[in-house]
Amino acid sequence: MSNEIALKNEQLISAIDRKGIADVIKPLVSEIHLFDTYIAGTSYLADETPLKNLKIDDRLTLRREETIYDDKAIMVLTGSDEKLGYIPEKDNIIFSRLMDAGKLLIAKVKDIKDLHHFMKISISIYLVDY
Repeated sequence: MSNEIALKNEQLISAIDRKGIADVIKPLVSEIHLFDTYIAGTSYLADETPLKNLKIDDRLTLRREETIYDDKAIMVLTGSDEKLGYIPEKDNIIFSRLMDAGKLLIAKVKDIKDLHHFMKISISIYLVDY
């Protein structure tokens, strides 16, 4: 029995050496789809370059930010921390509660429409579960 455990440990160490710890742990992570919405406030960005560089399925970061307008605000950022806008206020109460409780939420770009006077970026929100 102890030989089986030693063998499994050696296999795990070998896999970590070959692939790296992130690739060994990644299969243990699941993303649970919670909701579809859009990014609000895209027309207020000083620099629209991050919007124009977005692609379908890009992974986005969500970050809590209490503002004078909304104490449940959730900012949406690119993977390189460029601000894109916010989760709409009508949609953010449950997500802000989850994030305040320490849960990791992300978003992914679902659709991009250039409507000339603003970009409509549809997103899906996911709970990252370990």
